[in-house]
Parts: sequence; C-alpha cells; structure tokens
Amino acid sequence: MSKVVLITGGSSGIGKSIGEFLKAKDFIVYGTSRNPNNYSDSQFPLVALDVTKPETIASCIHNVLEKEGRIDVLVNNAGAGITGPMEEIPDEEIKRNFETNLFGPINVIKAVLPSMREQKNGLVINITSIAGYMGLPYRGVYSASKGALELVTEAFRMELKAFGVHMCNLAPGDFATNIAAGRYHAPVLENSPYKKSYGDSLETMDAHVDSGGNPNEVAKVIFKIITTKNPKIHYKVGAFMQKFSVVLKRILPDKVYEKLLMRHYDL
Repeated sequence: MSKVVLITGGSSGIGKSIGEFLKAKDFIVYGTSRNPNNYSDSQFPLVALDVTKPETIASCIHNVLEKEGRIDVLVNNAGAGITGPMEEIPDEEIKRNFETNLFGPINVIKAVLPSMREQKNGLVINITSIAGYMGLPYRGVYSASKGALELVTEAFRMELKAFGVHMCNLAPGDFATNIAAGRYHAPVLENSPYKKSYGDSLETMDAHVDSGGNPNEVAKVIFKIITTKNPKIHYKVGAFMQKFSVVLKRILPDKVYEKLLMRHYDL
C-alpha cells in the first residue's frame, strides 16, 4: 500500500521538490499552502494550512485523514527566514519567526500524532537547518528557532518510541530556492553601528542561496529516510563545508570556531 505523505509548505522550494520526487516514486502526496488556489499547476493536491493558525492545522489534518484514512509521513517543511542584527530586530518579528519555525511545527505534530498512535506507525521528519547548529551573525533568530526544533525533536523521539512513531531532523544547507525573497530582513539603517557589516553579510547570504544546490538533493534524502526501517536522529544535506562546519563546532575550542565564523563573514 502506498504511503500517504503530508508536506507542509509544499507549494514552492524544497517542499515542492520533495512532493514531486515522492509522487514520482508512487507515494500519495499532499502538500500545504496558505493559499492553495495560487498554485493550480501543482503536481499534487495542496491543502490550505497556515502553521501559525491552529484551526487551519486541525482542518488540514482532518481533510487528509478523511480522504485517505491515514497519514504515514509528516514532513514539517514550512518555515521562514529572518535576518538582522540581534539588537535591531523588532520583538514582534522574533516572535513571528518562532511561531512559524517552532510553535507551528509542534502544533502540526500534535495534530497528527493521535492518528499515528492509533495506527501504531508513523514518521515525522522536521526540516531544520545547518544554521540551527550554530549561532550565525545576523541570522541569530533563525539559528535559534531551527536549533530549538532540533532539540524538540530529540525529546519527542524518546516519548514516542513506545507507540511505534519515529521522528528525525533533516538539516539542509544552502539550496537554490526563493527563501531569500520570503525572509524578513531587518532594514539596513543609515545610522546603525551595524550598517556596513550587516549590509555586506546580507549580500553574502543571498549569494549563498543563489549559488546553492538543487533542492532535489533534499528530496532524495527524504526518500532515503522514509524507506529506512529505523531512521537516525539527525540528517544533514548540503555542500561538504556546510556539513563539515557542524563537525568542526563539535571538535574545536569555542573561540577558535568563533574566529572561523567571523572570518567567513568578514567581521
């Protein structure tokens, strides 16, 4: 029997690539979007869902379960980028980012778990980020929200083992998607002490996304995880140095690693 996969944020970018790849592998795929009607060319059905609105989460899960009778795999992919000096990002934008990148995925997990527990089987894959393994300059809020989801996943895993439900993280590096256009950028203020360094870092970040890898690479790892009997806790996908940066953080003294990051960002 073909597995039923639900992908949040499935209308573009990594989520769209995952959905198209899995559909080609004969999975039953549903994606979500805040505005499904804007994507009439989607290769798989899109269901209305805004991860910051619990009522839309409940409605989406109900609709998919009513049509298919089960959800075998949840890919928590919906997320938002944010950049800016920690001192200057407005509080409301910090809260909004955590609502999207942390509380939203948690609420989607909560909504799907009762059915997975009942069927004594299920898999949740949380899309985090390699940025979640380290506090990056001018991406501190994003690093924090994605890093928090990594830790939440570790706790969930242990709590769910008795019910036959698996959970893991997949942390991508930079991939060629439209995330740069959709992320919140704190403005480069004319009188800001961070004006030059933040402005230069913004250009570097956007260039990294533009020259990033093909998001199909993420889709291939998702397929590997789904077809693995006992998935690992953490997966990473991206350029070698991006993945290696996580290893370096683990083995290098903190201040040495900090110097490497600052050199990378020309700080």
